[in-house]
Amino acid sequence: MKKMITMSLVAAATTFAFASTADDIANLQKQIDQLKAKTGKINAQSANDNIKWSVDFRTAYDNINYDMADGSSRSNDSLFSMRLWLNMAYNPDAHNIFMGQLSMNKAFGADFGTSSGDFRAYSMGANFDWTSNEALSDNTLKVRQAFWLYLGDSAFGANIPWTFSIGRRPSTNGFLANLREDDAAQSPLAHVINVEFDGLSSKVDLSNVTGVPGMSFKICLGYGSTNAEPMFETPTSYAEDPNALDDITLGGFIFEPYNDGQYIVKTTWYKAFDLPGMDTVPTLSGDPTNPTLSLSPSNFKQYGDMQGAAISVLVDGLTEDGYFEDAKVFGSFAWSKSQPYSGESMLGSTQDETGTSWWVGTQLPVLEGGVFGLEYNHGSQYWRPFTYAEDTMIGSKIAARGDAWEAYFTYQINDALSLQARYTDISYDYTGSNGFFGNYSGSAMKIDDVKAGAAAFTALGGTINPTTGAAENLGVVTGALMAQGMDQATAQKTAGEMAGAAIFAPSIVEAASDFRFYIRYRF
Repeated sequence: MKKMITMSLVAAATTFAFASTADDIANLQKQIDQLKAKTGKINAQSANDNIKWSVDFRTAYDNINYDMADGSSRSNDSLFSMRLWLNMAYNPDAHNIFMGQLSMNKAFGADFGTSSGDFRAYSMGANFDWTSNEALSDNTLKVRQAFWLYLGDSAFGANIPWTFSIGRRPSTNGFLANLREDDAAQSPLAHVINVEFDGLSSKVDLSNVTGVPGMSFKICLGYGSTNAEPMFETPTSYAEDPNALDDITLGGFIFEPYNDGQYIVKTTWYKAFDLPGMDTVPTLSGDPTNPTLSLSPSNFKQYGDMQGAAISVLVDGLTEDGYFEDAKVFGSFAWSKSQPYSGESMLGSTQDETGTSWWVGTQLPVLEGGVFGLEYNHGSQYWRPFTYAEDTMIGSKIAARGDAWEAYFTYQINDALSLQARYTDISYDYTGSNGFFGNYSGSAMKIDDVKAGAAAFTALGGTINPTTGAAENLGVVTGALMAQGMDQATAQKTAGEMAGAAIFAPSIVEAASDFRFYIRYRF
């Protein structure tokens, strides 16, 4: 088509060369104008009637190490992985945009899918998919993002730009976490929310009516799971399943009081309802006078609600010019509160429990095209964010009930290629940092107490079966405690607690580290 248009323009120019009358010249100008208009329509059609694609492909090496509460260690010094994002966008006009992202994330030479039923990828099971694209799985493409965005000009009849969006939202790598990820910040504040999310959001830009740069308010609503029977499993497809988890819902807001591009302040609050987890199920077997204790997880059930909030501040440029013009510093404080159902225990407590976390960091320019980042965060005993999809192989550093340090160097090689070397170190004070909301994996026990209980169980004659992991000789331990002056009921209870500590100690991570190096192609 372009070739035909070019030939037509040449023919028109030839006509002009031999024309001499005013009518000929006018006719020729009309032909040229028509051809220009036609060319413009073809270009517009080519630009606007097709989805635009871009590629983000990362190849990474991780060396991970875990120190367990029983003194053992586990590691992997040769974990290679590849992550592919296929980004797509389409905007037919100035008000409507479609955005999507297809994802593959896998280890070299491995399929960690769930076809065998062992949940090796563990995108949190069939009922909810908070980490479907962040967990290493298989070589299939999955939908990581798919949403429609409307851009409005004047909300409530005032000069208030606004947006509305619905779908699988961009809810990972949010504000502040995006710095180490070398990405633009996505919707949430990463100090409290970093999971894949299905729902809607709507934002109003208040800067025009208030005169405050960047002031905005955004509401977010969504589902963390849906109670519905899959098609053909029962005669009533997609009806609620009385034996499954209820819907998990979440609602909140993001208020940005100030953002002039250099000084950025963001705040958020949310409440999540009907959160899931598992309980610890004890089983006694063997000789009733000297029994064996086994502990196993219950089926998933729901324990209660959770609130969270955060205020995050970034200074993007410490000076107007010079070296520190491109330097960044940030600080963030976050709060969470568990609210168990009546008669339930949530995070190991029957009471409402408050947790806090603070997070500071800096990013400094190094060499031409490089940045060096340093971050530290600390979380209290009952701190619980929704950061399950944080891009760290050893689990979320932001979720740590303890201390985490991180240093990284990111370098832009050319327009398409970048590399990063990163080291993350986490020391846990309490258990359950990366667990669910019940008591089997989420209970916030002091790790030193677990270690002391396990050591006392062994010292008083208790043993752990190396094959089954069960605690044996509870009667022997009970007798030793009674010999120290305890009554029988207290001794039995104490022996059971010690045995539980000894059972859990080999699976409790006390410290973890991850060294990562990646090369990334984006274009």
